[in-house]
Formats: sequence, C-alpha cells, structure tokens
Amino acid sequence: MAERGRALYGVHCAFCHGADTRGGDSGPSLLRSQLVQDDRTGETIAPVVRSGRPPRMPPFELTDAQLTDIAAFLHSFAINSRDPSRVRPPNILTGDAKAGEAYFAAKCASCHAADKDLKGLASRFEDPRALQQWWLLPGGGGRGRGGPSTGSGQSGGGPAPVTATITLASGQKYEGRLARIDEFVVSVVEADGTTRTVSRDGDTPKVDIHDPLAPHKALLRVYTDTDIHDVTAYLVTLK
Repeated sequence: MAERGRALYGVHCAFCHGADTRGGDSGPSLLRSQLVQDDRTGETIAPVVRSGRPPRMPPFELTDAQLTDIAAFLHSFAINSRDPSRVRPPNILTGDAKAGEAYFAAKCASCHAADKDLKGLASRFEDPRALQQWWLLPGGGGRGRGGPSTGSGQSGGGPAPVTATITLASGQKYEGRLARIDEFVVSVVEADGTTRTVSRDGDTPKVDIHDPLAPHKALLRVYTDTDIHDVTAYLVTLK
C-alpha cells in the first residue's frame, strides 16, 4: 500500500511538494502538515486533493483507494519527525527474487523482456529505490541514467506521451499529443505543432485516449508490498 502510494505521489504530487515531501517551488512541505497529521486513511487529504487549492493547486481525480495509498505513504514517515531521511531503510532489497521473476513472467512479460528492453536495467540506476520507483510507474519520479522504453516506441528518455484521437460528428479526425481534456474541451497537439481544441458536449465528439502507461497504472491498484519488493529484488539482477 505504501509503495503504491509512493508511486502515485511521485506522479501527482512530487512536482510541487518535492520527492521527499519537504516542499518545492510551488507547494508547501507535507512533513509537518497539520492536515496530514490529522489524517488517518485519506479522509482529510481527499477533499483538498479533489477540490484543489487555487490558484496553485489544481484538483485531481483520484479514487478512494489511490488516496488511501497516498495517505499510507505519507504516514510511513515517523510521526515525531515526518522526516524520510530519518526513517529511510538501509536496504529495500528484502524481497524474493525468484518470486519476483515469476510475477514478472505472469504480469510483465507480454510487454517487456529481460534480455531485450530490460537488458542491463539495474546498471542504469545507482540506487535500487530509483529503480523501484521507475518500474512502478516509468516517468513518475524514478531517476536513472535513462530508463528503457515502455514498449511504445520511445527509447532512452522515458515513456511516450499520452495521445488522443478526436473524431468529429462529420468524421473528421484530429490526432496528437493530449494537451488537455475536461468536461468542456479537449485539446491535442498535432505532429506539426498545431493545437486543435474542440468543445465537448457529453460524449460528443468521440475521444479515444492512448496512454502507454495504462497497464502500469492498472497494476498499481493490485500490487501488494510483497509483490513490489519481490519484483524489485528480481530486477536488480538484470545487470
């Protein structure tokens, strides 16, 4: 739960509140936040996350389970300090590599291969923690010397962007990188740099979103902490 929360935090929160929850250029530290300390399983965090705090913090659409995982991550720091540097375990490689290999074969091998895109993976990360963060959600906070592609065709620099196809009632289509989507408009940036913005009315126009990280995001909801540590123990053997 806490490891899933760490990955979710890396995607949605770290850019403002810092990778270590100590705050950043646009967000306050959460280490000693009274809101966080009053929270138990996400009940006080959820309203703030979902409504945002204008003008700096936008609202986020996260499920109850995701917010519970993020809360578990925030509460994994010692109550007396909320300081990750004081509670950071000396070694996260506590899993069973054989069990991790079996889990990888069952859940990951359809997209990734130890002797192909993941060959030499462990050598690209100086710290197993960064490797663990990378595989939980590539592009979500793990830092290495260039992770492998997600199988979508982009290599070296992280995952390919989320793209979308907008199909108008006339049949005309706009395709490109998804720049914005909400209940009112959808915008894509086409290959030549042109931005196409279309008003939305319910399911019109039809919008098909293509997210290379969708399989990783789906698995975030089902990993156990044991699964995460077992897979990490296996991946560090890929040198």
